[in-house]
Amino acid sequence: MKRDTYIVMLLFFIFSSCQFFEKKVPDKEKLLKEELGKINWEEVDEFPTVTSCDSIVGKELQKQCFFEYLIRNIQERIGVDTLQIMYPEVDTIAVKVTINPDATLEFRTEIPNDSITYDIKVIDSILQNKLSDFPHVEPAIKRGIKVKSQFILPVIIKVEE
Repeated sequence: MKRDTYIVMLLFFIFSSCQFFEKKVPDKEKLLKEELGKINWEEVDEFPTVTSCDSIVGKELQKQCFFEYLIRNIQERIGVDTLQIMYPEVDTIAVKVTINPDATLEFRTEIPNDSITYDIKVIDSILQNKLSDFPHVEPAIKRGIKVKSQFILPVIIKVEE
């Protein structure tokens, strides 16, 4: 009788313990949606960078260094005097900088909100010509992948003396 009881108990344990090993496989689509929902797509993990800003410690300081580098380099290259002569009433232009994952750069003039009218195509042409050999910029990084980023930078073209 004891033996039969042990066998029954053993069989019960075997069949009931199998339930402990059964696991539901999570739905891939549901997991993907949950993970994508957690990602903030408006921010990057690492901002684009240039060699002169690589050694700076701290995300905000690196970001500041990078933007200062871009603005200074654009100002030096676009021939501020040319734009001052063409548009003496304009003191600042907004330049949209696009840094692609393959490290290519695009520069475009943003349309100002004020009443001053000037030919965006002419300024864009100057930008394309003067910035065609812009120094190498490393793209932004999001989750270990190089991504496209865009910034609108105020570039001062009229320096008060």
